[in-house]
Amino acid sequence: MSRDHSKLRAFVLADQLVMHVYKVSAGFPASERYGPQSQLRRSALSVATNIVEGSARRTQAEYAHFVNIAASSAAEAEYLIDISRRLGLLSEEIGTGLSQEYRQLAAGLQALLQTMRP
Repeated sequence: MSRDHSKLRAFVLADQLVMHVYKVSAGFPASERYGPQSQLRRSALSVATNIVEGSARRTQAEYAHFVNIAASSAAEAEYLIDISRRLGLLSEEIGTGLSQEYRQLAAGLQALLQTMRP
């Protein structure tokens, strides 16, 4: 059974955050290309792609598994934003804003997981 991921508020927010993360991390120094920049981009992308992949899975248990992975990736992205802010790679304002958005996304993913529990 395929679900339409594009109708999920969590997916829309995750997708927007991917674009935002790519934009702000483009300003990271070249020396960070294989460090925080790469890790942050991968974790941001992982949130959205796991929602998409889970939505295409047949069973509710498989769907929940991928949403859980997406939630874990959102936590990873939030940490990487925080460390990037503390290292001076992101401004305080941008880092704080992105962290707040990732907390909202994580809460939305947890709410989605709650609807899947019997």
